[in-house]
Amino acid sequence: MKDTYKHRGMRNQLAEVLIGKGITDNKVLDAIREVPRHLFMDSSFEGHAYQDKAFPIAADQTISQPYTVAFQSELLELEPNLKVLEIGTGSGYQTAVLLNCKAKVYTIERQLELFKKTNLFFKKMGYRPKKFIFGDGYKGLPEEAPFDRIIVTAGAPEVPKALMSQLKVGGRLVIPVGFEEQIMTLYERTSEKEFKKTEYGSFRFVPLLEDKN
Repeated sequence: MKDTYKHRGMRNQLAEVLIGKGITDNKVLDAIREVPRHLFMDSSFEGHAYQDKAFPIAADQTISQPYTVAFQSELLELEPNLKVLEIGTGSGYQTAVLLNCKAKVYTIERQLELFKKTNLFFKKMGYRPKKFIFGDGYKGLPEEAPFDRIIVTAGAPEVPKALMSQLKVGGRLVIPVGFEEQIMTLYERTSEKEFKKTEYGSFRFVPLLEDKN
């Protein structure tokens, strides 16, 4: 698959759809216009890649709906060189949007099949996260903490305490919380022991499963 002028046109249309749904962050919208989403998906979905929908990928996971990617990215309030921890690399599409916004991205994927596939894809495409790790996202990445921003791209029944502890004071954590249906939730760390919590609408995510071993 190639990235053509036609694909670029479709991305511009997708960005307009997201603007219509309330996305206003120009860095995020520019990333949506730049990142070739069709290349992150099975070729059979190429014709649908720029619809505002989630689609299946390997390991029974999904590539998130573009609106969800844009909404979570906007909540992060990204600035160049911020240190961002991403839990749930998946196809790598959200990672690419973060990188396009000039973030320093550390990303963790727990599905080995996806990790291997996405790792090869990143190398082929020239996407360079600071670290791409196979492991349990619930544990975060303590050796690289603290982080300016943390984004969780899979549904979690509760907020992992390890992630809260790895957030900088002044940092922002965006996570969909809940079982069958998740509430998009923003935590802002206001001091060593205090967090401000803001809830947004409900979203549907593949669950983030904790490793028991």
